[in-house]
Amino acid sequence: MPRMRVNGAEIYYEEHGIGPESIVFAHGLLWSGRMFDDQVNALKDRYRCITFDFRGQGQSEITASGYDMDTLTEDAAALISSLRCAPCHFLGLSMGGFVAMRLAIRHPELIKSLMLLETSADPEPQNNVGRYRLMNFIARWFGLRLVANQVMPIMFGRKFLQDPGRVELRQEWRKRLLANHRVGITRAVTGVFSRDGVYEQLDKITAPTLIIVGDQDVATVPSKAERIHARIRGSKLVIIAGAGHSSTIEEPEAVTRALEQFLMTHDFSPCFKQATDVSRPDDRK
Repeated sequence: MPRMRVNGAEIYYEEHGIGPESIVFAHGLLWSGRMFDDQVNALKDRYRCITFDFRGQGQSEITASGYDMDTLTEDAAALISSLRCAPCHFLGLSMGGFVAMRLAIRHPELIKSLMLLETSADPEPQNNVGRYRLMNFIARWFGLRLVANQVMPIMFGRKFLQDPGRVELRQEWRKRLLANHRVGITRAVTGVFSRDGVYEQLDKITAPTLIIVGDQDVATVPSKAERIHARIRGSKLVIIAGAGHSSTIEEPEAVTRALEQFLMTHDFSPCFKQATDVSRPDDRK
């Protein structure tokens, strides 16, 4: 299992596929690089696909500090440089998106294109902070099992949670939620809800940018994506029908089509053979 020491933390990562260009995938809070399995499987025949786990999550080291978004951004920058995959296509979902925007603002030389999924450029809304602090306290001292029922509807949309055909998939992701280390995950959560916003700096982003959000996302609602879209010149916004805060898991085919069309449209990978339509706002159900 490949690991790399960057900025004082041992970071777990995986590489799949080969190609002239690289895509680096940065996961959301509570999860790991596994939330991109479907996208990696679809793209690895054309790209070098790199997933990694942020410190304190997945299989990466639980450090005493370094969970703020600035440090996580420098972790990602060091990983990209060490793996010699710059400039790369960088995809960040939720917390990964917080890092992705900071990377594009502060290290534009590392970024060829930006893909932002279910994320926000704003600080955590104050009306969420108290609730998240309470759940974090319970998770740290009494276990994640006591807050799982409250967390799942934040992480996933109604369609996914109510689909009788996806019972096993829901159980699998619930198990992965419960598998988080109490200390690592509560430090990571604190880093997320104490973050500063970067909205006023978004106009510094010059890389081609795709923004994706599920129309059932309650954690970072679609209006957050629309704010980012309005601020990044030339960006493209795609709304995925029936997806919540974890669209790569909930609606993997729609997300992959959106990624492929974005990459092909900007002629990053001429090996694409044809365009594929993606979900749009007027397709929502």
